[in-house]
Amino acid sequence: MNTESSPLLSEIRKLIKSSGPMPVWRYMELCLLHPEHGYYVSRDPLGREGDFTTAPEVSQMFGELLGLWAASVWRAIGQPPLLRLIELGPGRGTMMADALRALRVLPPLYQSITIHMVEVNPVLREKQRQTLSGVRNVTWHDSIDDVLEGPAVILANEYFDVLPIHQMVKRETGWHERTVEIDSNGKLMFGHASEPTPRFEVLLPPLVRAAPVGAIFEWRPDKEIMKIARRVREQDGAAVIIDYGHLRSDVGDTFQAIARHSFTDPLMNPGQADVTAHVDFQALARAAEDLGARVHGPQTQGDFLRRLGVEARAATLMAKASPEASADIDSALKRLTDSGRGGMGSMFKVIGISRPDLVSLAGLSDETQGKKP
Repeated sequence: MNTESSPLLSEIRKLIKSSGPMPVWRYMELCLLHPEHGYYVSRDPLGREGDFTTAPEVSQMFGELLGLWAASVWRAIGQPPLLRLIELGPGRGTMMADALRALRVLPPLYQSITIHMVEVNPVLREKQRQTLSGVRNVTWHDSIDDVLEGPAVILANEYFDVLPIHQMVKRETGWHERTVEIDSNGKLMFGHASEPTPRFEVLLPPLVRAAPVGAIFEWRPDKEIMKIARRVREQDGAAVIIDYGHLRSDVGDTFQAIARHSFTDPLMNPGQADVTAHVDFQALARAAEDLGARVHGPQTQGDFLRRLGVEARAATLMAKASPEASADIDSALKRLTDSGRGGMGSMFKVIGISRPDLVSLAGLSDETQGKKP
């Protein structure tokens, strides 16, 4: 596939030629959300035929355990008669369908929930409608802001990694915004703003301030995590955020693109590949705590799922399955929890956010909850 096959490329070139170098965050935003050619408004990116596979697509166990996690939150906040179950970036609806199947064993809770899917991709919205056909009280929203107030459990699996990042490059003169520019051959290339961002170093974590010249620091605005933290603090409830990323704020370039389950150049074929960046869990924790919410974790996905009982659930499923299906279940368990090649267990982290007096959340260890990573 050559660069000319991307219809978004010519538009980005025109924007750069007319307005100058484009910040990385703006490039990422256009790649994902351009109204006509954006990756997340034009396709179903999931599964073997797509570009990547998420944990809910690996095994039903993932969604089932998150459903039971939601039930534990409902009990912890006093079993309110109405609970809003909110999922941010719900893919094909697989995780919600599996969660609801687990929740059916608790009729008082199942009857009390309304389901809210925050999704901007019209293709995926239709897939979600098909997956959840027959489920009552399902509403779709463009933003969590549109969900009515009230006690809520918020699920966010691989949601934050696609939110646009700012990249800053350290030069002798200070920290400069990293940009996307056009080289002499008409191809996209990285550059940086000519002038440093005033006093940017004051905002940096101590570990980053001593970074060498040439280092790259990534940050996301706190808007989305603040919405979640404010909601669970003021309206009651809890959120769980699961994503790939790092526990401590540090320098490093994690801006990447994935197409057909393989890494590719993020400046090639804009709009044709999933562009993402690792999630800074320390930054999420700091923003949530600054708003007065309680932070639980973070910890690895493998530990989180084991504490929720994924191994026992796998054993139950395998006991009723054929030898071939049993082998598939065991393989899925390893992929969700293992730390080796192909495993999601340590690469993915989990953090919980709750109202201040909710001192524990299922699956998140007492050693880490409430503490900054």
